[in-house]
Amino acid sequence: MMGKKFLLGCDWGTSSFRLRLYNLVAQNVSGEMHTPEGVAPTFNSWNTDDENDAVSQEQYFRIKLREQVKVLANQLLMNLDHIPILISGMASSTIGMQSVNYANLPFALDGSSALTICIPPDDDFPHEIILVSGVKSNNDVMRGEETQVLGLFSLLKKQNRFPEKAILILPGTHSKHIYIQGNEMINFQTFMTGEIFSLLSKHSILSDSVDNSVDKSTTHQYSDEDVKIFKKGIRFSADASMLHNLFSVRTNQLFGVYDKRQNSIYLSGLLIGSELSHLLTEENLPILLCSSIHLYEFYTLGLAELNLLHRTTILSAEETDQITIAGQLIIMNYLKN
Repeated sequence: MMGKKFLLGCDWGTSSFRLRLYNLVAQNVSGEMHTPEGVAPTFNSWNTDDENDAVSQEQYFRIKLREQVKVLANQLLMNLDHIPILISGMASSTIGMQSVNYANLPFALDGSSALTICIPPDDDFPHEIILVSGVKSNNDVMRGEETQVLGLFSLLKKQNRFPEKAILILPGTHSKHIYIQGNEMINFQTFMTGEIFSLLSKHSILSDSVDNSVDKSTTHQYSDEDVKIFKKGIRFSADASMLHNLFSVRTNQLFGVYDKRQNSIYLSGLLIGSELSHLLTEENLPILLCSSIHLYEFYTLGLAELNLLHRTTILSAEETDQITIAGQLIIMNYLKN
């Protein structure tokens, strides 16, 4: 009975882990927990610890998953045994629990295109595991975002807000720009915006020109001057070669144009502007911005500076937080049927 009333939904990304208990009858989240124990650190721990030689990669991930289920069970004061666990994200990759082939484009947004594998329960782990695969194009891949797209499509369809054609922007370490047409995902592009910022600010010649302690989780603490600097980075990103623009971060400091804190904000503007500037050539397509709270304002400012807000629908951070849940439920409902 527990398996019919509840579902454990796990979003296991590269650098984060999130587990929720869904009440399928009440259609709500009964509880959740999250940690930074993503797929990458979990894989690295298994791969580098000599004590794990006798434990397979899949077994190690199951052990870690069991630990997190126990944390949530203790938090809720519930026995969660025998509740199935649906996992989206990087757990279905080569560095995850088990590698699952990618689904192909076009990808139907009713859940029917999702590829999954089921791992049966055993005595040590009394949960059926459903691993959700990602999606590939001819030259790009995603894992986890496809589940978000399913959830977003479902939520906006219910509100009669989903356009016939659109570009969906999912900002992040590896931002995704996803092309939707009708009831299908037809193409997508990955932009390494967040990772490039991290690499440049920590491991390049620019590391001495920026302040890595600047809080980029919100613009609320930014002065009007800070916002102007960010917008300048956005504008400059479209004016010349990005490889040339990046070196201006160095000369800004050398010539006393900006201090290290301001330069960090300017670098953010350059990179986000570079990501968004290609949208200027997509004149007829509506834009959907679906961002977590810590990048929401930066991308909104970027779209405004590039005069793209007039054709942009911005989802709230609360709506964005719901889309993984909604997508996982769509996949589970399709599997049941």
